[in-house]
Amino acid sequence: QLQLVESGGGLVQPGGSLRLSCTASGATLQNYAIGWFRQAPGKEREGVSCVSTVGGTLYADSVKGRFTISNDNAANTVYLQMNSLKPEDTAVYYCAAVPRIHYCNVVNRSFYTYWGQGTQVTVSS
Repeated sequence: QLQLVESGGGLVQPGGSLRLSCTASGATLQNYAIGWFRQAPGKEREGVSCVSTVGGTLYADSVKGRFTISNDNAANTVYLQMNSLKPEDTAVYYCAAVPRIHYCNVVNRSFYTYWGQGTQVTVSS
């Protein structure tokens, strides 16, 4: 059974950086497409970025140029490097996974079948 655990969230000042980690157990993430989603209070959960099993990546327009998704296969971990953070980036960030799919999406969260519990990111001075 695949389990995902996010970490790395916290409080950061505007313009600062955080790196979120999504660490898997029970399966190898190389066989999964991985997505990062976020949900701010009162808003729908929205896609942020994703990486496919063949290394393709996508980014929401709101984070393009600021966020980078990457993976460390040895650590069975996918990262979301977040730079130039803005207050509007404040949200609970979730990682999600779906097996045996060679593409990913940042639109439909139902695409993903495994979810972590989320990690809070707060961007505030």
